[in-house]
Amino acid sequence: QVQLVASGGGLVQPGGSLRLSCAASGIIFSINAIGWYRQADGKQRELVAAITSGGSTNYADSVKGRFTISRDNAKNTVYLQMNSLKPEDTAVYYCKAEGVIAGTTYNYWGQGTQVTVSS
Repeated sequence: QVQLVASGGGLVQPGGSLRLSCAASGIIFSINAIGWYRQADGKQRELVAAITSGGSTNYADSVKGRFTISRDNAKNTVYLQMNSLKPEDTAVYYCKAEGVIAGTTYNYWGQGTQVTVSS
C-alpha cells in the first residue's frame, strides 16, 4: 500500500509563497501520476497540478505561471511550489497518487493541509 503525507500549509499574505510537500511511503509498484487537489469552502474539489511518472505536468488555468509541481525521486516526494498567492487560493490542499497493482488502479489520498491566504 501507499501512504501519503501532505505538509507545508499555513497562513500567508497575498503575494507570498508556500511550498507543499507530499511524501510517499509504503510499497510502490507503479505510480501513474501524483496530483495536487484543493477544496475551498463551498466549492468543488479541483485538480490544481499533476505530474506523471514520465515527468509530464499539467496545471489548472487559475494557477498557471504561479504554481510549479516537481518531484524528488530520491526522497519519494512531490512538491507544489506556490508563488504569488491570492486569497482565492485559500483551500485545503490534498495530494493523490494513482497507482497500479496487479492490473488494478488505486487512488491514494493524503490527509490534506490547509492553505490560507489573507492579509
